[in-house]
Amino acid sequence: MKSSAPAISEVIVNERSFFAIASDLFKSRLTLLVLLTTLAGFYAASNGPMDFVLLGHTLFGTALIACGAAALNQWWERDLDAKMARTASRPLPAGEMTPNTVLITGGIMCIAGLIHLALFVNPLSSLLGAITMVSYVFIYTPLKTRTTLNTLVGAIPGGLPPLIGWASARDQMSREGWALFAIMFFWQLPHFLAIAWLYREEYEKAGFVMLPSRDPSGERTGRQAVSHTLGLIAVSICPAILCAPGSLPVAGTVYFFGALLMGMAFLWCAIRFSRELTRVRARQLFLASILYLPVLFGLMALDKIKQ
Repeated sequence: MKSSAPAISEVIVNERSFFAIASDLFKSRLTLLVLLTTLAGFYAASNGPMDFVLLGHTLFGTALIACGAAALNQWWERDLDAKMARTASRPLPAGEMTPNTVLITGGIMCIAGLIHLALFVNPLSSLLGAITMVSYVFIYTPLKTRTTLNTLVGAIPGGLPPLIGWASARDQMSREGWALFAIMFFWQLPHFLAIAWLYREEYEKAGFVMLPSRDPSGERTGRQAVSHTLGLIAVSICPAILCAPGSLPVAGTVYFFGALLMGMAFLWCAIRFSRELTRVRARQLFLASILYLPVLFGLMALDKIKQ
């Protein structure tokens, strides 16, 4: 009886709940970021009272696409994920789900999300959702084992959610919506470079071609972290200065100066990282990126100009 107790306890500890497995499969934190930036784009584009029904359909369809794309990404990378400690516990390498189940689930969710957006929101949002899914799963994912340019390519689907939100609210794309896309595009680059530097040995061991794992000195990595953060500062002020003819900018003066101030703080972290390529500086840059984005969009929402 005593000898069986440890074995029983081990089984109980090792078994994960359905929600824990689903959270990993659908990359819950990444999906939450997608939904929050979609919401930011929708709110920024809304004139007058918020259409909460339309917002609900937008978020639901986008969530289906994001979850489905995450599942397909993990299906594609299942063998590589098994080689890295940070991803070895995902459902496929851990043997908690079968590849066919993940493939079918991911495919169905993507298709359902695209159909939902087309029927209950508008065809433009569905088209942008399709571009996001295809570029993430079928372009960015295979490029991760081929070229260091994959990070730039991956920033495209990562930048589209706020544009989906904008297109959902206005049924059109405009320079203001593209400014939100540009913010997300440039934000991802220093954010991911910090992550890739922290896990560069694991990425290289697994066969991923990331810049930090191909840049032993770190000179290119640090230089790009700084240059992309400078690009982020430039595009971050666009919502306060760009507008379509006959309309007002998305945000006002408070946002303008707040974006500049936060951008300078983010840039200081990037510069320190480029000068001291240590895990401490990389983690500081990563944490700065995590703090920067919600504060920026929150400030944009608070200082939104009524049209």
